[in-house]
Amino acid sequence: MKTITVHFSLHLPAKVKRKRKWFVASCPILDVYSQGETEEQARKNLGEALTLFFISCHERGTLGAVLRESGFTSFHPSDLSVKAKVIPESEYINVPIPFYVNLNGPRQRCHA
Repeated sequence: MKTITVHFSLHLPAKVKRKRKWFVASCPILDVYSQGETEEQARKNLGEALTLFFISCHERGTLGAVLRESGFTSFHPSDLSVKAKVIPESEYINVPIPFYVNLNGPRQRCHA
């Protein structure tokens, strides 16, 4: 079987707060949380939790519904009519989402 690897990456807002001896990291727009003994570890654990969250949603066929329920809407990059809140770059996390693509198997084509 011939496969290739494809990576999507999401750039999501994230917060980290100290709670006693732990750091709690969250992605509030998706209601996903994690923790760590250091701020760096909490952010790393949040990234892993978000990656698994997106993979799980994709596998269950619920990704579109989850994004809509979380308030996501799509727009063309040239449409700047929506005034978005500016968040400092340090308050974002990059979340990799890896996929394998089977090049030999039957594939449905997008008819968009």
